[in-house]
Amino acid sequence: MLLKSVNSGFVIAPKVAIVGRPNVGKSTLFNVLTGTRKAVVKNQPGVTRDIIVEPCEVWGKTFDLIDTGGITDAHDTFSKLIKEQVVDFLEAVDALVVVMDGRAGLIPEDRQIIKIAKESGKPFVLVANKIDRAHEDDVAKSEFYEFGVDVIGASFETRRGVADVLEWIHLQVPEQKLEVREGTNIAIVGKPNVGKSSLVNTLLGEHRMLVSDIAGTTVDAVDTPFLYNNKKYTLVDTAGLRKSARRAEHIEIIASFKSQESIRKADVVLLVIDSTQGPSEQDATIMQAILEDHKAVIIVGNKSDIGKKEIPEFRKTFKEQCERVFHFFIDVPVVFTSAKTGHGLDDLLEKIEFVGEKLTMRIPTSALNEFFFDTIRKAPAPVWGITNVKFYYLTQTYQQPPSFIAFANHPDGVHNSYRRFIIKNMKEKFDLQGIPIRIFVMKSGGKQDA
Repeated sequence: MLLKSVNSGFVIAPKVAIVGRPNVGKSTLFNVLTGTRKAVVKNQPGVTRDIIVEPCEVWGKTFDLIDTGGITDAHDTFSKLIKEQVVDFLEAVDALVVVMDGRAGLIPEDRQIIKIAKESGKPFVLVANKIDRAHEDDVAKSEFYEFGVDVIGASFETRRGVADVLEWIHLQVPEQKLEVREGTNIAIVGKPNVGKSSLVNTLLGEHRMLVSDIAGTTVDAVDTPFLYNNKKYTLVDTAGLRKSARRAEHIEIIASFKSQESIRKADVVLLVIDSTQGPSEQDATIMQAILEDHKAVIIVGNKSDIGKKEIPEFRKTFKEQCERVFHFFIDVPVVFTSAKTGHGLDDLLEKIEFVGEKLTMRIPTSALNEFFFDTIRKAPAPVWGITNVKFYYLTQTYQQPPSFIAFANHPDGVHNSYRRFIIKNMKEKFDLQGIPIRIFVMKSGGKQDA
């Protein structure tokens, strides 16, 4: 597999991680410093379950800011996974911002977090959040001084103390210039528990996301750059898209919106489906959302190792199911993978590379119009009233995936079935199978009628 870490091709920014127990304000600080709302903020412990990375700049210095899951000694599955994940991840960071609840005061779990921070060997600062009034600073911070480290009193909600945190980070971050390259953004979507996070972990070969057998583990979207065949890609593993009726908690509603946002930002979307179960109506709804945003999509039939053992001719069966469920996009590419064994990952990466190249494909105007007029001769011209629609020429826009504008005398006469006829022939001619191309029709002279 020709997949390698982005480290080998790009200058890596210093990494500053925000750590602490649940519900102390880590995600609020992350959103304030990055100027985003990538981290889910809710007054409920354990909302942040994945590591979120966002580039950040402080007074001319650039670094990656990292929001981590809350560390706790609780014995539930999520708490154990989060603690293991954060401790492992600290080896790769350069500095830590340890956030504690100044209103609640020092509790035993805080001592465990300080121990983890000290054992990491990284410089760290202790920030006592939720101290809303400046005159309460000295009293609220006093019990935290026992650890022998700098203590900053703050209230992230009112931005008090944030400048002091930025100043500390600025002192820790070395001068560094980052090489910025454009690449292909890949969003991973699908129903819960189909193996999205496991697929990311196998692709990247690092423990960047939580994986458990409990549906809905992934709440936040996690962006991870990587190189394949010396081309840059950014991978986003999104929260599982649930049916509206199952969104009992606000967390799921927020996660759904974040998944939709990831689709909008993506160039290529991987729709992951459990190949042992086949696609469902919910998958069809997700596919329609992807196509409405005009994104290239690849179906990933995951868990193929199980399907091969349990289902006769399971690949043929799965593809037939896809043709039936996704009848509105029958040439969608399908790749079979097993996140558990790594089988099919090379095929998936090659398909992503192929689709990515097609997204930026430019067809020479002469070749485009030669094809266009040859094609429209194959079928009777559309009729508007009692007049035949006459086409003048076809041109490609700068949209991705490829889109085209045809100029005609009566655009209203070009119905959808005729557009599908042209699109079908265009895909065959220019090897664009699986790419959701579009054709708009404008009236010659500049009046658009799509």
